Amino acid sequence: MANDTKKTDQTVDFGILNSLVGYRLRRAQMNFFTKFSEVCSDLGISPGLFAIIAIVERNPGLTQTAVAQALGNDRSAMVAAVDKLEKMDIIERRPAINDRRSYALFMTQYGETFFTTISERVMEHEQIMAARLEGDNELEWLLKTLDTLSY
Repeated sequence: MANDTKKTDQTVDFGILNSLVGYRLRRAQMNFFTKFSEVCSDLGISPGLFAIIAIVERNPGLTQTAVAQALGNDRSAMVAAVDKLEKMDIIERRPAINDRRSYALFMTQYGETFFTTISERVMEHEQIMAARLEGDNELEWLLKTLDTLSY
């Protein structure tokens, strides 16, 4: 990671940071999120909101708590995120069938169309970023390694 920095006035020695997996993962995540924002900010969607939409699209009827747990998010932050997606007419809350104190999440009709549009953008962004890797084998290795480090 010799050329690890963006343009600065001075050369910066990253020392131990360049040998830390966590630091390198965070740098990669920041780069992905910055580019994601460039691709999706006009739609008002952050990576976190996209993740919620993607989970609800594939799992209609999950409760807010279940979605938060699946994504490793704090339940309290989930309320504000779902409020935003509901105001955007992407997701709707309905009383959960098995627990009337909870809300189940579903895509709206507009949300389904919106998800198709934003998914195309996100997949194009992912392909551009993955093109930096040396082929499908390296991509598969990276995804497997990230899975291993995630649990």
